[in-house]
Amino acid sequence: MKKITKLIYNKPFVFSLWFGLSFLIVLKGILTHQLFNNYLVFKYNFINTIHQHNLYTYQPEHFNDLNHYGPAFSLIIAPFALMPDTIGVLLWVMFNAFILFKAIQMLPIKENQYVIILLICAHELMTASANVQSNPMIAGLIILSFSFIKKKQDFWAALMIALGTFVKLYGIVGLAFFFFSENKLKFIASFLFWSVVLFVLPMLISSPTFIIQTYHDWYNDLVAKNASNQGSDLQEICVMGLIRKIFNYPGLKNIYVIAPGIVLFALSYLRLKSFKFQRYQLLILSSALIFAIIFSSSSESSTYIIAFTGVAIWYMNLNRPVTKYEIFLLVFALVITSLSPSDLFPRYIRMEYVVPYKLKALPCFLIWLKIVYETLTRDFSKQEQLEAL
Repeated sequence: MKKITKLIYNKPFVFSLWFGLSFLIVLKGILTHQLFNNYLVFKYNFINTIHQHNLYTYQPEHFNDLNHYGPAFSLIIAPFALMPDTIGVLLWVMFNAFILFKAIQMLPIKENQYVIILLICAHELMTASANVQSNPMIAGLIILSFSFIKKKQDFWAALMIALGTFVKLYGIVGLAFFFFSENKLKFIASFLFWSVVLFVLPMLISSPTFIIQTYHDWYNDLVAKNASNQGSDLQEICVMGLIRKIFNYPGLKNIYVIAPGIVLFALSYLRLKSFKFQRYQLLILSSALIFAIIFSSSSESSTYIIAFTGVAIWYMNLNRPVTKYEIFLLVFALVITSLSPSDLFPRYIRMEYVVPYKLKALPCFLIWLKIVYETLTRDFSKQEQLEAL
């Protein structure tokens, strides 16, 4: 038992898993000549911005599917898009893993706790990396916005939120940490400043007219995508999709689920006197990371690195000793949410139950409800007094 404990706290071992699993899964794809379609979508976001071609039309000669990222993303992907694809895709995945790694490392928690968070999330990161997705970076930006606010660096916190929003909208949940800022006017001014900068910046590699039109096109694309997600096998891995499938209710409108979810999320902010306590703030961080995914119709398997990071932060933020129910929730999430897409999970159960019934969302939903309950009932002042002794 002691050897296992030493191993899970061993930094070289955990770091090797974190970066190694993602590196190897992409390297395997390169060596087997896998077509990294998502990377090509990202690459042509940059190329189409330069040449002023519509970013949101089908281009079957270059890639399948559609681009759903804003024009500001072209500046992030540019250094990788200029490289040969085999090098660019590998460095892109490592870049995403590094951003999330640093974000978790910067959390205001004990050192051994961030190592365990990395360990819990390593397999889910590999799932995102296998699809060369940007979701690890988005998760990292949300967490960094929280950490910068904690460090009273509102200017940089605002950049993280604005950047995440202009890339993939999920970053907007970083505004949930606004109430933890000690200089709210500076935060608002900084967010407006960075929003203007990120709106204008792509014009430097394109033209003002094209970029303004592109933002209009992006809005139309997201509206169309939201409509097409309903009933999709690979998309809509969320609470709405879960309810539609389990209760055979295809006509369920998203707002009937999202509205109560927003109300529950907002209830956590009734504990005004708890705003100053770090454990409460970390619960809000966990809640925001999970909420953004489980109530999004665009959620897919590789998106869950965002929610799963919230799950890991929640678990490390629990009162010790943890209860049997809390251990069950973590194990349930590890098995159904994280392991179910992999070959370690029985294929029959995955294809007959987990995928069609959107069960990947279920553990995260149960944990999110538990988080909301904790924000309303935990005695944070007593916990911090005990830790100070």
